[in-house]
Amino acid sequence: MPVFNEAQTIREILRRVDEAEAAGLEKELIVVDDGSTDGTAEMLSTLQPLRSPVQFLRHAQNRGKGAAIRTGLTAVSGDIVLIQDADLEYDPRDYPILLQPLLNGLADVVYGNRFHGGPHRVLYFWHSLGNQVLTLLSNMITNLNLNDMEVGFKVFQSSLLQRVRIRSDRFGFEPEITVKVARLGARIYEVPISYHGRTYEEGKKITWKDGLAALYYLIRYRLAE
Repeated sequence: MPVFNEAQTIREILRRVDEAEAAGLEKELIVVDDGSTDGTAEMLSTLQPLRSPVQFLRHAQNRGKGAAIRTGLTAVSGDIVLIQDADLEYDPRDYPILLQPLLNGLADVVYGNRFHGGPHRVLYFWHSLGNQVLTLLSNMITNLNLNDMEVGFKVFQSSLLQRVRIRSDRFGFEPEITVKVARLGARIYEVPISYHGRTYEEGKKITWKDGLAALYYLIRYRLAE
């Protein structure tokens, strides 16, 4: 769970993750505070014990989502890695549907799909259009037929992630990991999830600049060896 300035949501998301069913699997929480300056780190240090084992890691300064995920992966001990954002946009109650293709032996990677088959908050048109364009370009580059490449809810076999070197520090993680797992020939599934997007007033962080960066990373990692 990469976390940056989520003092308003961190207690609630950890409670939801701790209580969520995980298709019978044992959960281990790895929380990486990415240099928060709003008191998030202090809140993490005073949390009541959870039922699930939990590790708290911290960056001295903000380095970005991709960097936080890289740090978190160094502490992973399980066979499956699920990335859970800390902002309440993604619902831990969707874990069973995300995990099922992996548990059935059908998939190496599972992407959530925010816009088909599940409830989602109606928000920004230009964000939606940008997501569609980036997903289309990603599909052209990778020859996949994803509906939602930029989704933050992704699940991986740990053995697959061990074969991927993640370089992106910020939101470039999403296009980078997509290009790289496609290149490895991973079996990728997509499942419908609920999505509770938030506004900028509520703390949303991704901007049009991150969209341009995603385009850059798609091209960069397509051309990279």
